[in-house]
Amino acid sequence: MGFEGDVWMVRGGDGPVGEILVDDSDFPWLSGRFTPGPGYEAVRDLFVRELALLERDQDEERDQWEAAYDEIRRRVTLASPDGPVAEFLLHIEGDRAWFRWSEEPFGD
Repeated sequence: MGFEGDVWMVRGGDGPVGEILVDDSDFPWLSGRFTPGPGYEAVRDLFVRELALLERDQDEERDQWEAAYDEIRRRVTLASPDGPVAEFLLHIEGDRAWFRWSEEPFGD
């Protein structure tokens, strides 16, 4: 699939959160250079917390990770070059972002 070179948009209530220039794909994951937008500061700490909980990978912290990620999903949307996607899992760390997406909601 030819995703490399595509620019995906992360949007939020406080304005554009940032852009992801896709430079690698390992389906279903895409990754690329993240350029923050004016709305990023409003959600940056959410991404830091979500990733820290994910990296600990403790069963007892799974509920905390899910709550943190639910807050991200409430605050941001992801759009492909063709428009918004229905569902996504997005991680941002520094100038890198990696994500998977679906045109349909993910199953449980």
